[in-house]
Amino acid sequence: MTPLSLDRYRLLGRSGLRVSPLALGTMTFGADWGWGADQDEARRQFDLYVDRGGNLVDSAVNYTDGASERILGGFLRDKRERVVLATKFTMTREPGNPNAGGNHRLNMLRSVEQSLRQLNTDRIDLLFLHGWDATTAADEVMRGLDDLVSSGKVVYLGISNTPAWRIAEMQTLASLRAWAPLVALQIEWSLVERTVEHELVPMAEAMGLGVLPWSPLGGGVLTGKYGPEDVADDEQAEVAGTRKGVIASSGHLTGDAIALGALVREVAAEIGATPSQVAIAWLLRQPACTAPILGARTAAQLEDNLGGLDVILTEAQVERLDQASRVAPIFPSRFLARPMLRQIMFGRTAIERRASV
Repeated sequence: MTPLSLDRYRLLGRSGLRVSPLALGTMTFGADWGWGADQDEARRQFDLYVDRGGNLVDSAVNYTDGASERILGGFLRDKRERVVLATKFTMTREPGNPNAGGNHRLNMLRSVEQSLRQLNTDRIDLLFLHGWDATTAADEVMRGLDDLVSSGKVVYLGISNTPAWRIAEMQTLASLRAWAPLVALQIEWSLVERTVEHELVPMAEAMGLGVLPWSPLGGGVLTGKYGPEDVADDEQAEVAGTRKGVIASSGHLTGDAIALGALVREVAAEIGATPSQVAIAWLLRQPACTAPILGARTAAQLEDNLGGLDVILTEAQVERLDQASRVAPIFPSRFLARPMLRQIMFGRTAIERRASV
């Protein structure tokens, strides 16, 4: 492998859209949630990323209660056409109002209109459904998204935090009815979260969705930020409050995850890199990964994360990381991969499979 750079662009899924191999996440833009970056620090991050050639910037209508999009909108004034602007809808913007959250048409439209105002722009380049609400029908969602594309308010569509079978249904509906398709998938994916490799990652490869992993550092668990003394019961963790509380509520402050972080630090020491760079470099090696989303709090942290583009891991190091983080197979893949089943299915015939099947 050769080192990458921010201005060595990749196509996003089945689209012709060119994006950088690392995306800038802006959930940390604004201190309204108690642990983000103020406007000056956010500006340093934005300029560092864009000046290096980075072009994919991700936000959401509700991040830091709207401050993320408002801050980002100010930064975009003289660089709007240089940036592929991504944002998301679903999460409520008004607790107590039953229609201020979810994936239904009303919230979809109102969220997009609010994002356009907050970002001070006339279009969203890449709109994500933020999470499946388990209440809105797939055809309502896809027809609503198609209407937004037809109106010119949205250019491309993506989805996040949704079961693979549901995304497949939605993508099939779009294909059969000639609606705008999904071209991108945001999922949590890192050395401490590999269960997405069971269904979501293969689905994305087969159905033309570029994968943008969020939390590539496992919320800091892979960087050495937390130790054995920080192991927490995620059921008792608060949903909000401290940054540590957020990570605990995600279920990643476990003994196994912290031990994996120690291995990442060990590999980093061997090659003179930082743990963050090793974790990002491992993810960039995954064929289905288009661009991990970086969520730094400071420009110094972002600078360190960008160094992951330069890190080249040996095959032996990759194997150690893979072996320590590998998740057990699930049904039916576990069953279908058994030698007995392969023999019953194919007899003694050797068949080479296509990668996308």
